[in-house]
Amino acid sequence: MSPSRLAGWIDQATGQAPLDLLITNARLLNTATGAIQEAAIAIGGERIVGLDLGDPGGARFAAARTLDAAGRYAVPGFIDTHLHIESSMVTPDQFERAVLPRGTTTAICDPHEIANVAGAAGISYFLAAARTLRMTLKVNLSSCVPATALETAGARLDVDDLLALKDDPAVLGLAEMMNFPGVLAKEPAVLAKLAAFAGDHIDGHAPLLRGPALDAYLAAGILTDHECTSFAEAWEKLEKGMAILMREGSVAKNVKALAPLIGPDTWQRLAFCTDDRNPLEIAHEGHIDYALRLAIDAGAPLIPAYRAATLGAAMIMKLEDRGLIGPGKRADILLIRRLEDVDVEAVVCGGSLVEPDFFADRDKVAPVGLHSIRRARVEPASFEVAGAGRPTPIIVVHEAQLLTDRLEALLPEAAGCRQSDPKAGIMKLAVLERHGRNGNIGLGFVQGFGTLKGAIATSIGHDSHNITVISGNEQDMALAVNRLIEIEGGSVVVEQANVLAELRLPIAGLMSDRPLEAVSQDLAALRAAALRIGCSLAEPVLQLAFLPLPVIPHLKLTDMGLVATEGDGLKLIEL
Repeated sequence: MSPSRLAGWIDQATGQAPLDLLITNARLLNTATGAIQEAAIAIGGERIVGLDLGDPGGARFAAARTLDAAGRYAVPGFIDTHLHIESSMVTPDQFERAVLPRGTTTAICDPHEIANVAGAAGISYFLAAARTLRMTLKVNLSSCVPATALETAGARLDVDDLLALKDDPAVLGLAEMMNFPGVLAKEPAVLAKLAAFAGDHIDGHAPLLRGPALDAYLAAGILTDHECTSFAEAWEKLEKGMAILMREGSVAKNVKALAPLIGPDTWQRLAFCTDDRNPLEIAHEGHIDYALRLAIDAGAPLIPAYRAATLGAAMIMKLEDRGLIGPGKRADILLIRRLEDVDVEAVVCGGSLVEPDFFADRDKVAPVGLHSIRRARVEPASFEVAGAGRPTPIIVVHEAQLLTDRLEALLPEAAGCRQSDPKAGIMKLAVLERHGRNGNIGLGFVQGFGTLKGAIATSIGHDSHNITVISGNEQDMALAVNRLIEIEGGSVVVEQANVLAELRLPIAGLMSDRPLEAVSQDLAALRAAALRIGCSLAEPVLQLAFLPLPVIPHLKLTDMGLVATEGDGLKLIEL
């Protein structure tokens, strides 16, 4: 920051130089005090340089441009405190196009999806992208690549790999410590990462962790959690000093359950996040604006809810230049007609009004992770499950939840192999290693998708991103997997030897190189095709993509086999 730049802001604040933008006739939601005040907001470049709380017309200022708020509420830009941009299935510049008009002016990403495929180069891709965006993109460095030793990832990041990236201006700290069993077991590699980032921001990931185990996890220096699914769990974590990031994604939807946390005494330790949210949900429902609207509809008090979405988030993430509208803060400002509706009508991002040409003429970063599907074609016999005559552990999926349950069932048999059970809605599931490491195929069974007349397959498989496929028969499974190999990643739906729909994601098998609108169109076609073959879930692809994630209880499938949560640890179990 140059002294001349500071001098310019001082002159603009005192009326000695014209403003770049003056917002008049606003009803300011003051997140510092909780008050609502009539105000004019003075902006110089990307910074707020003054507030006139006595004259909403701002008569003491001259400005190159004036924006009349016309009585609308002025609130700080929303902050998404934890997300994976890869789950939007588009590149960062297209993600910005999706969320910025919705009022999300700051996003804090963990690029561990692409890092599990492409390693440190994947994180560097997001750091470079952050320098090209008009919204603020901050990065927490991926702590768990791979998440556990019970899956095969495309890369491994050790503490030295992370330290090499730590000084980038976009970096905040260490991303979600998913391997909570590794923390509790005092695994040396896990403790080395926590020690290296001691004193910096460290995100948590601790589903259902309570009692002494939670104490131990927090004692390691971890600050936040976005995995709370119940009020009781979140309240214990809040009581013990943990900041709670209330999540509303495309699959995990927790805001309604956690909305009672929000109050005048708690908002400072609460914020919102999306974690994983696809472009259809963003377009049809919203982003952080949607999460905030859900919380208000669920009974959260209005002003504390807004303070959590803005200043609470900024304080938790140590972003001192935002979260409130005041002199010296970044000029991220939303104009909203009705606070209850969270209807964002105008967005000022870094002092510039978001208009139709706002996203034009920006540099784009060359993608990484191309040609990342490195697996030989498969045959139907690859999916046969031997071992007839004994009970089989079944993964039970629930709508809009990452947590799964487990049941034991005797399955139909043929030629000494266990089969799907269409009457019980039990389908065959497989996870295939796709990074060219070992060719593993993990086999299992799952209930909760409905009775499928075809197959759904995807190269999105949190977090190691192997290929996951579900079907009632081996022929469709083989067709779906082989089609994914041909298109170099994405998602496909097949039925009786025909490909019904596909979404190509050539960037690490996670993201498209096409515009937001094209991705949304293909994703809608995928959903329709999944419904046609009998899928009963509203979000089939992303729900399928979480079945290989062993750090979410209680039963999951990786390329190495079935993984169960037992006590505070994870264990491979026999199929």
